[in-house]
Formats: sequence, structure tokens, C-alpha cells
Amino acid sequence: MFYFGCDAFDSLVQSSPSRLALPPNLRVVRATAAAGRGRLRAWPAMTGLSIGVILGLVIALVIVLSMLQRRKREAFIRESPLPGDLLDALAITFPALALKDRQLVARGLRKFFLAQVKAGRNAVAMPSRSVGELWRLFANQRVAYGRYCEQAFGRLLPQTPPSALTAHPGSEGAERNAALRRCWWHACREETINPRKPTRLPLLFALDSKLKIDGGFYYFTDDFTRKRKAARRDDNGGGWTFEHDRSWTAEDFQDTSLDGTTDGFGSDGGGDGGGDGGG
Repeated sequence: MFYFGCDAFDSLVQSSPSRLALPPNLRVVRATAAAGRGRLRAWPAMTGLSIGVILGLVIALVIVLSMLQRRKREAFIRESPLPGDLLDALAITFPALALKDRQLVARGLRKFFLAQVKAGRNAVAMPSRSVGELWRLFANQRVAYGRYCEQAFGRLLPQTPPSALTAHPGSEGAERNAALRRCWWHACREETINPRKPTRLPLLFALDSKLKIDGGFYYFTDDFTRKRKAARRDDNGGGWTFEHDRSWTAEDFQDTSLDGTTDGFGSDGGGDGGGDGGG
């Protein structure tokens, strides 16, 4: 028995003067050959579609696994206790802080760690002197800190000193400004605060002012609030003071005159509701 290719079989049939009177068995063969040709022509399209579906599923799986990993790390930071002796060590640096105040600083450190998780591999800068000191004390416990970082970040998070927004900085200062804006953005979002127009401060940015930390970094929701608090301080006379050039407002994070950009400040909006805060 001889087998013809689809095109050869069609040519033979088309050239036959009696093609309208094909025997039933030849009509079946012709139909089968045509179906096979259709399947062969459809194969590249079907293959491309399958590859696209597989790639889409792989990408979706990676995104889901990444989200689950981030939630696991956030849960660890929220629930895992810090070493108990850290608060005693913090009292040496800030003897005026009561235990409840030092516990509040520990909450601020967790807020900072959460901001770092949400920022991924992007740098997040420390905006508070009190929280920054607790971070330094923790990082000095190298073994405990290393284990904590592995669970919280999947890597060792280098400890850096507290910093502030700087006007007209070099490239290093511009990166630090971006890291501070990023910290502000994620700290606000963590506490359901609108980072563009906050009605209160996230805890991490409120602590130095709230605890009256000498030499701290003081933040306010807006310049009107800063001036009002400065006036109240002057009326009371004496006591804790803050330097105007060591204080910042939410508007400063959006001010392009500092370094020409607002790098690090997120592009989406935010709500404004309950949560930690102060100032």
C-alpha cells in the first residue's frame, strides 16, 4: 500500500477528471490527510500558547511565594521577642526613660525592621536616635542578632547610625535621603497613615520628640504644628527644647529642593486611620 503526502494526494485528486466520483475509501483517505495537515499547521501556534501559559504560571507562583515569604518574615518581627537584656542596656544610655518608655522604643525598632522587610533590598535609614541606639545594642550581640536577621530578612542587616534629611548632599547623602523617604513611606503605610498628608506621626518618627530625647531627631506633621509646639515650649520656659534645624515635617520628604528628587517616596497613596503614633 502506498502513502502520499497531503499536498501530493490533493494534486492527484484535483488532476483526476473523475474526482467527483471518488470511491468512498479514497474520500476517507483524503479527509484524513487534510485533518492531519491542519494539525501540523496548528502545532507551532499551540506550542507557543503552551509556553506562554507555563511562563505565566511560573511568574504567578514566584509572586505568591514571595508574598508568603514576606508575610512570614513580618509575622516573625511582630511576634518574636527581642533579647531581654537590651532594655536594661538602653537604660544606661537614657537613664531618664522608664521601663514603659524603653518598651515603646523596642516597638519602634520592630516598626523599623518591618519597613526594611517591606522595602525589600532597597535601603531604609534609621530616623530616630533612641531606636537607633537600641538597634546598635542589638547588633553588638552578634550571634543573637545574626540569628534574628536570618529569620527576619534572610540575610544580615548591617547596622547604620541614625541620619537626617540633608540639603544639597553629594551622591552618598542623596542615597541617605532616599532611604529616609523610603522609611517614612513604609512606616506610614504600616500604621495606615497617609504619607503625603499625615494627621499624626508614625511611632518610629514620633519617639524622639515624644520621649524628649536630647540630641534626637524631631518630626512634625506640618510646619504649623512645629511652630505651635515651639511656642508652647517658650511659654512654659526651660525644660526640654529642640533645635529648629534638627526638626523636619512631612512636607520635607516631598521637597525636591533638598537634593533635586523625591527618590524613595512611594508613588501610590495611603489611608489615614488609627494606630501607633504621637508627636
